[in-house]
Amino acid sequence: MVQIGYTMMTEQAGPRALVEHVVGAERAGFDFSVTSDHYFPWLDSQGHAPYAWSVLGAAAQATSRIPLMTYVTCPTTRYHPAVVAQKAATMQLLSEGRFRLGLGSGENLNEHVVGSGWPAAHIRLEMLEEAVEIIRALFAGGYVNHHGAHFDVESAKLWDLPDRLPPIGVAVSGERSCELAGRTADLVIATEPKGELLADFDRHGGTGKPKIGQLPVCYDTDRDAAVARAHEQFRWSVGPWPVNSELPGTAAFAGATQFVRPEDVAETIPCGDDVDAFVEAVRPYAEAGFTEVALVQIGGDHQLPFLD
Repeated sequence: MVQIGYTMMTEQAGPRALVEHVVGAERAGFDFSVTSDHYFPWLDSQGHAPYAWSVLGAAAQATSRIPLMTYVTCPTTRYHPAVVAQKAATMQLLSEGRFRLGLGSGENLNEHVVGSGWPAAHIRLEMLEEAVEIIRALFAGGYVNHHGAHFDVESAKLWDLPDRLPPIGVAVSGERSCELAGRTADLVIATEPKGELLADFDRHGGTGKPKIGQLPVCYDTDRDAAVARAHEQFRWSVGPWPVNSELPGTAAFAGATQFVRPEDVAETIPCGDDVDAFVEAVRPYAEAGFTEVALVQIGGDHQLPFLD
């Protein structure tokens, strides 16, 4: 049975609202939750980007059952991996064992803000692998010194470590990232229902590990309103990931999607209130082998009707 999760999408709601939403998701019976970790929204129309880790800390205190997870954090540019390890360990303690650390190679949209440039894709994967190595070393306890190709760690130690360490997930989009995830991760993350990604993950050591996908939906009793909202706020999602990871800001995403029509978005995102359409959208993930699927309800002001 595929577990169904809820997405706290930081790009479309402020911090207090996000916490209220995940409380509602727990009350509604969702199996788990995930949280995006952005510095920018994808489009100006989404309008938000609070600090995800503060939101997660508040959510840990406001809920008692629902698992929490970053989906995903980039531990290479905006954050140093030693700091990510500290944040994840603290979140696991605050949530009493409900936290999972989802990691990825990031997007220019969010990482450019620190002014260190945006590396090529193969360099980003090298950096991600080294970051995972550092995080796991700190999770193991004791002092860590590391001088690698991309990161330095000088006499670092986590003073507050949970008994049960946060599982680490790695986001994948191709064979190289699947190989990395299979070797280094406790679970895999993907945003498309591609069975070949999971097969590559399994081939490199991922067999039997959780496989987590994500699906945008736009629930509304008025289907036309749902389609319009999905187009206004989520047309960026129709672009290929190699392009999305390179664009530097909301203006670039607006320009890249200026010719995307509402009907184009409605072909990939279930809109309206037909439950069967939502089920059919989840089905490819289940058939591909995903064990968990997190739904994204589009529209920060339209969460409570969806949850109800």
